[in-house]
Amino acid sequence: MGLPLLSGGRGGLGIFYGPSSGYIFGWIVAAFVIGLLHEWGWRQLNVVSSFIYCAIDGIIVLYAIGIVWTAYYVNLSIVDATIASAFFVIGDVVKAGIAAVVAVTVKRSYPIIQKTSAA
Repeated sequence: MGLPLLSGGRGGLGIFYGPSSGYIFGWIVAAFVIGLLHEWGWRQLNVVSSFIYCAIDGIIVLYAIGIVWTAYYVNLSIVDATIASAFFVIGDVVKAGIAAVVAVTVKRSYPIIQKTSAA
């Protein structure tokens, strides 16, 4: 639709083909992995385990896809693309901490949310 929903007022189908497009596709995979890990560890979930799920697994999955895409699209080495992306890791770690606190708060606030056993 072309609505300016992304940073810098970008939007439209063009965002799916460019140097940063790998991060958009990686975000979908990372969100699935983080959700799967939270569901897997739901009963013992605390801020530390949630942070590990969000930070370690989410950042690794997201950056693995995004960096490879960027390196290929811009014709950089993987090392150069990793160095260029390293600046954003600090912000992602902070966001993972916020997400961990929110996830644990949701778990405590809604005790009815339980992992069901597949019996």
